[in-house]
Amino acid sequence: MSISTVGRTRGRTTAAAAFVVGAAVALSGCASTSVGTTDSTTASVFKQATQNDSASITVWTDSTRLPDVQKYQQEHPNVKMNIVTYDGSADGSTYLQTKVQLFDRTGSGWPDVVFASPTDVTWASAPTSPSAQAFAAPVDQLVPASTLQGFATGSLAPCQVSGHTYCLRNDIAQVVTWYNKKLMDQWGYQVPTTWEQYQALGEKVAAQHPGYVVGAVGDTNSQESYFWSSQCPAQQLVGNNTLKVDLSSPDCTRMSSLLDPLIADKSVSTQGFFTQGFDGSKVLMAVGPSWYGQYLFNSAFKTPSGEIAAAAPLKWDGQSTVATGNVGGGIWMISSHSTNLKAATALTSWLTTSTENLQNAPTYPAYVAGAKAWLANPANKSYFADDVSSVFLSAANDVWTGWSNTKFSDATPWSNAVLPALTAGKSLTSTLPAWQTAIVNEAKSVGYTVVTQ
Repeated sequence: MSISTVGRTRGRTTAAAAFVVGAAVALSGCASTSVGTTDSTTASVFKQATQNDSASITVWTDSTRLPDVQKYQQEHPNVKMNIVTYDGSADGSTYLQTKVQLFDRTGSGWPDVVFASPTDVTWASAPTSPSAQAFAAPVDQLVPASTLQGFATGSLAPCQVSGHTYCLRNDIAQVVTWYNKKLMDQWGYQVPTTWEQYQALGEKVAAQHPGYVVGAVGDTNSQESYFWSSQCPAQQLVGNNTLKVDLSSPDCTRMSSLLDPLIADKSVSTQGFFTQGFDGSKVLMAVGPSWYGQYLFNSAFKTPSGEIAAAAPLKWDGQSTVATGNVGGGIWMISSHSTNLKAATALTSWLTTSTENLQNAPTYPAYVAGAKAWLANPANKSYFADDVSSVFLSAANDVWTGWSNTKFSDATPWSNAVLPALTAGKSLTSTLPAWQTAIVNEAKSVGYTVVTQ
């Protein structure tokens, strides 16, 4: 076994954010979870390289997943492995894509297994040139269908292109309703179950406990918690390389209209939770991903154990089913060029489905049996005021698949068009046209055909 390091992980503006993104969030803000479709005529045919079951495999992993890869090597000493650490495609890095393009030109050098962002599937599932084969192998031709069926509903959607599945999901970050149970009980508040109740509670908090907040919209991924959960068609693939962007949809405006009064009375902060100096002791509630519990409230805010609890995602009055967003989650891909697909597949399957491995994972596993093992580990739930297991398990199956995995990060248009306007005092609703224009421009710049209705 050999270990090397390539690339560099890009930094965040605060230490808290760097810790979350680098150590646990698994690519938040660049991991949209929905089906990505490409023209089937351009999808490459998977042609296996000449196989050698004793050949060494090269594994590219981020630093967070490195111990898992090393553990597999220790437990399988007969598997020859060259382990390489790189940035894992965090913060929109294109390091992996750039290197694969180089390997395609030179005809060698491809890693056998890589940890990456779901966004990488959008290019890895198609050839980088007419003479090249797509980098990612279709895992539905390598692993049993029963394995794929074991993942949370919709969690493999970002892996699915033109009828094939090109990756296995490592973790997901389903959005739930976080709240400080100690304060809610102390003040006699009921945990909301609908968005309308959430708005009413926010207005009550603004009047009765000014300075406390029930949410924040100032982070680069806030749109994934709120607008994704509202089923807003901000970036919805509706055909072969055709993206629907319609922020005038009622499913978008209902969320901006709900948040605007709360932003105005400051019970929803325009400052991000990960902004330096944010006072975590003033957070009564937070609509956000499953990793908020440990990596926001515990690690960043230092909220004492036994105070924070999680409730089910919010739904709208009259809505019979729940839909929620997702803020993070990484994937593992197997190279179509691998000369030892047997070893590469065994490793990738173990990393994403082994309950023994996943029970100690830093974030919520996408594989259902692994998630249950993770939740059975006291280290993953003893911090909370109540057992989060049923909430997490249910919400994992409620992530809306209409917020599509695209070739661009959804954080860029939001950060460029919306956040500065909110800081300047503009309403969220007034930013929707500029946000739409920013998304459309990003989409067209990477080759999408855009429809806006």
